[in-house]
Parts: sequence; structure tokens; C-alpha cells
Amino acid sequence: MSLVTELKRRNVLRVAAAYLVVGWLLTEVLTTILPTLGAPDWVAKAVILTFAFGFIPMVILSWVFELTPDGIKRAADIDRDGTLDRRPTRKLDYITILAVVLAIVFFGFFSARQSPVGPTDGATSISNESVAVLPFVNMSKDEDNEYFSDGLTETLLHMLAQYPDLKVAARTSSFAFKGRNMDIREIANALQVAHILEGSVQQAGGRVRITVQLIRAADGFHLWSESFDRVIDDIFAIQDEIAIQVSRALSVTLLGAGGGDNPAIVGTESLDAYDLYLQALGERASFSFGGLLAAEGLLKGALAIDPDFLDAKTELANNYLSQLETGLMNPDDAFSAALAITDQVLSARPTDAGARAIQLFSRAASQASIISADVMFDTIRQLERLIAEHPDLYPARIFLSRFLQRLQQPDKALQVQLDGLKRDPYNARIHFEIGSLYLQLDQLDDARNALQKSIDIEPSQPHAYERLAQVSLKLGHGVDFIQQLLKAMQIDPRDHEIPGFIAGFLYQMGLIDEGDEFRNRVDAIAPTSEAAYRIELLRAVNVGDEEASIASARRAIEDDIGNRQSAYAGAVQLLMRTAARRGTVAEERAYLEQHAAGIFNFEAATIPAKYRVSQLVSFDAWYTTLPHDELLSHIGKLLEIASEFGIDPLENPRARISVLAMQGDLEQAIEIAIAEVFTEPVTTNLGWRDDFRQAQFSEFTADPRIAAAMQDWENEEASLRARLRQFLLDLSSTTK
Repeated sequence: MSLVTELKRRNVLRVAAAYLVVGWLLTEVLTTILPTLGAPDWVAKAVILTFAFGFIPMVILSWVFELTPDGIKRAADIDRDGTLDRRPTRKLDYITILAVVLAIVFFGFFSARQSPVGPTDGATSISNESVAVLPFVNMSKDEDNEYFSDGLTETLLHMLAQYPDLKVAARTSSFAFKGRNMDIREIANALQVAHILEGSVQQAGGRVRITVQLIRAADGFHLWSESFDRVIDDIFAIQDEIAIQVSRALSVTLLGAGGGDNPAIVGTESLDAYDLYLQALGERASFSFGGLLAAEGLLKGALAIDPDFLDAKTELANNYLSQLETGLMNPDDAFSAALAITDQVLSARPTDAGARAIQLFSRAASQASIISADVMFDTIRQLERLIAEHPDLYPARIFLSRFLQRLQQPDKALQVQLDGLKRDPYNARIHFEIGSLYLQLDQLDDARNALQKSIDIEPSQPHAYERLAQVSLKLGHGVDFIQQLLKAMQIDPRDHEIPGFIAGFLYQMGLIDEGDEFRNRVDAIAPTSEAAYRIELLRAVNVGDEEASIASARRAIEDDIGNRQSAYAGAVQLLMRTAARRGTVAEERAYLEQHAAGIFNFEAATIPAKYRVSQLVSFDAWYTTLPHDELLSHIGKLLEIASEFGIDPLENPRARISVLAMQGDLEQAIEIAIAEVFTEPVTTNLGWRDDFRQAQFSEFTADPRIAAAMQDWENEEASLRARLRQFLLDLSSTTK
């Protein structure tokens, strides 16, 4: 009898086949499920080894023993004469077939769930040519070596991004997973990539070992791995060498490309300059006063070491624009500095898209006071083209959003940011912008969720708390408004505007002594800021000192302050409203023309932006002095200018009821006020008393419906004032 015949007779082949199929199925199922349950890698490896080493003993046992209807018996003791019952062997066949069917069902279901890696809500499938570079783990005992592991990650990101056919997850999203122990598939799904590149760095005894591995996210399979051992003589050279080798290996593995030129390394040969540059990126992430100032110092330090470091120059120009947005720099200084720097960058590197975006925005925004509608729309089109060519160029999205917001198109700006979020889902700044735009659109739940997500990713950013405070204000939650701003102030004590917001709010609520505590902080940090002028004026108005308020407003005009937080226009409005009550409009107008020539030239096609806003807030005075036809002509001219930019100021219900009252359409003004203004919390209308005491509202406020609505606001404000006073008392007692 041949060996094969004997193996068949003893059912060894059936047992082996059943073992292999069942073992393979169990191994695949367990190694697939165990990682999702948080089991360490060694458990899955142990399962595989157990089944592998168990094969030979199982074959031997199936030779010695046999399954019979009476149980398991030694093969030598079985009487093989007569008819042999084949039911046990059929059971083995059934087990094998069942295992195969289960395998097909399981892996069909699992592959439907897992491949391609990505969202399951109908979104586009993830490209196989996509990768995320996770921050390399610093395994050295010295935590100061973190800069090397982060620097290697940065360099790899920079190089891989140069392959046009390879989608690389953005730096901000990749670094969001630094230090987080998460399953590879979960990270890949979050970042919408098919592959993960991870690695570790260990330095000891003058040597460095770097381990890199490329993992296919769908099944955790290692497509490529490599270890590098080097003597530490030139860390920067080692970093570049390894980054080049890894990037080229990835291009071969993922794109099938080989040979060709090496991708360009980061544009400096100085490790010290590059280290300062990386530190600056980290400081900038919070967009706080302290973070932006620290980043500026670090970038200047990098450029002092290497004046030709173009990436650092572009980042410095961008930093100045961020400082402008947060109130650290005035517009003239920020735009002129950004333009000077980007001119240098583009002279040396004409194709630099980042510098080009900064230049486009700075040039147009610096001329915002005299810019024509054609120039504005042309700039928007150029930014849209840049984004189409460089979809990961996030600063261009920010600049485009700013112009769209100026044109009162927050819905379009929101779409720009949502498109960016698809490419960089863990960018705290994008979530912040989305939350801010939802706030502008009065979608308050969406705004809160986006802002909280931004804080979860980057907890040290104060401006997200400022926006959450504005959400609370729109909901009428005055105490929470203060609480959110206190959190922001704690994170960034150098930001003078945060205590200014609190002081102004408390003054308007009639809590003068409580507001003074926060005003003192503003005066100590930034006594010449727009915030300082604004709250000085608000204090004088809310204590009822008319002469002090006039003096404060005139100081702002004579010092020619900026219009941040409407500080300049607010001073003009105060002077013109007071003059209207006193009957001295002509004298006040002459004073303003003396210090701001052309401020009331309604026919001018180009005029400083703060003058144009001042014209809009001065109509209360014109109502009492100008002939009715001339008043309506001025209103029409301003609306015409605004319409050239696609803006309709009358979308604001407060502006609309004011114009209707001036036009004499009292009933429509009342209907809009009842339906759209008095339905809002009083916290969004804190200047309502002064607004409604203007001449055009004399008949309006006499209407019983309006009087009742104003009394409701009065009661709401009194209740909130009591809660705020108690909150601040409790806060003071706990901090002593």
C-alpha cells in the first residue's frame, strides 16, 4: 500500500485540510478583531505561532488516532474488515466546507467595511497613493532630542509633498496624533489615507538609530521597513540623507516610480536655523499674543543665522498678518512688512505659492480703503486659482475667506473652509474658522461644536474661547460669556483685548466698579490701543458723564486711532449724536473735517475705510439737520457703493429699521423690530437705550408694542446684572 493511500485511509489528509482551513480562518478573524479590542501586537503574533507550531503534532496524532462513531481510537485497534462507517470522515468534510463558507462571508463583510479605508457616508474612496507621516517617536533618554525626531518628520513631509501623484496628509493633522496610542486603521480613517509611515529615533553613545516602516492601513501589513545606524557627526546631514532615502523608497512602493531627481530638502543648511523654524511653527499653533510674538522672535533668530532661509521668511510674513488679525500690529505696519518680505521670497523663488498668496492678500487688503470692486474680485479669482493649483495651501484659503466675509458672503467662505477640512481634518485653525463662520451665520450649535473641536485639538488657543463667549452672548448667557473670556485671559495674559471685552460688557451692564478691574489691566498692558480708547469712551457714556465722553471721543479723533472694534467710528458716532441733541451739528462737523479731511464726502469713490464707516453711523445727526431729500440721497449713495461689492447693509435688521424710520415708514419699522430685533437676547443689543433715543425713533418708541418690548429687555437686563454681580463676587472670594 502506498503512503498516499495510507494517509487517505487514516484520514490524515482530511484532518490536515480541515486544520489548515479552520486554523487559517481563526487566525485571520482573531488578528483582525484583536487590535480593535486594544490587544497588544504580541497577542496576534502568538495566535499565528500557536496554529503554525500545532500543525505537525496534529498530523502525527491523526496518523496514530482515528475518529470513529464510538469515539477516538488508536488506528491499530480498529477492525478494518467489513463495511467502514464513513460518517466521521464526512463530518471532517462538512467542517472544512463550513469553514471555507464562513471565511468567504466574514472577509466579504469585513472587506466591505474596511476597504477602501475611509468614510462610509458615500464619500469618495481613499486613493491607494496616499500616506500620512506620523511624528517619529523619540526613544532617547534625553527629551531635548525631540527636535531631531520632529525635524525628521517635518523633512519627510516636505519631501513627500513634492510628489504630485502622492497625497500626503497635512502636517497639522498628522501632528495631532503625536503621543496618542491609537490603532493604525483608526488614524488612517481619520486622516483619509491608505498608508501610514511611522518611525522611531534613538540616540546613544554618539550614534543614532532610526527605524522607519510603511504600513498598509487596511490590514496592518508592513509594505516596507528600514533601519539606519549612523554616527552623529552632522545630524542635519543624516536627517536629509535618511529623508531622501525614505521618500524615494515610498515613491517606488506607492507610485511605482524610480530614479529621477531627489526631492528638494528644506531650504537651509543650518540645523540651528531649522530648529528655530520648527519651534516657531509650534508657537504659532495657538495664534495667541504670546505665541505669535515668540514665533516672530524665533523666525528672526533663524534668519539671523541663515538670511537666505526662504521658508522662514514666508512664515514670518504670514506671522505678521496673524498679528494684524489678533491686534498685535496695525494694518499699515503688517501689510508693508509682509509685502517687503514676500517680494524677497518671490525674487529668489518665483513659483513660491505661499508667498504669492500672502502678497496678493496684503496688496489688496492694504488698499481696502481705496480699492475698486474690480480689483477686489480679481484678487478673489487669483486666490481661487492658487487654491485649485495648490489645494493644500491653507493660508490662501484663509485669505480668500477674509475677502468673502468682507463681501458679506460667509456661506461661500464656509464652503472654502469645509473643503480645506477634507484635506486637513485635524487642523485646529480650520475648525476655528468654521466655528467663526457658523457664528456669523447664526448657526450657534454648529459654531459651538466646531470651536470645541478646535480646542480639543489645540487647547492653548485663546481665540476659540473668545468665539465661544460670543456664542454665549448671542444666546443671552452673560455669565458664561464672562467665564469663556476668563479662560481665554488665563491662557494668554498678554492679550489686552480680552479684558477689554469684559470691561466693555460690564460697563454696558451698569457694573462700573467691576469693569474698572479689567480696564486697569488693559491700560497697564496697552494704554494706546484701540481697546483702551474704546472702553474709556464706554465708561464715560455709561456713568452718564457727557463731557467726559466728548473729551474721550475727541482724543481718539485727534490721535487718529485705527478702527479696530469700531473704535474710531464709535468716537465719531458719539460726537455726532451728542451734537444732534445739542443742536451743534455744524460745529461738530467742522471739527471733524479739520482733523479728518474728507470724512463726510459722500460722493468720493475712494475714501479711507474708517471714514466710510463713520459716514454710516452719522445718519442720526443728518436726520436732524439735512433736508429730507438730501438725507435720502446720501443714504442711496452709500447703498450704491456697497452694492458694487455685493454688500447690502440693510440685511442688518437694526440698520433697516433705522432707515425705515428716517423714511417715515413707521409701521414696517415696528413690524421688523418686533419680529427680528426684540426676539434677540438683550446681550446682543446692549446699546439699545442710546440707539432708540435718537430723533428718528421718537414716534417709534412711543408705540405701545415697542414700549412693552423695551420693558422686557429692561427686566432681562436687570436679572442678568444681578447674576453677574453675584458671579463676580463669588469669583473674587475664591481667588483671594
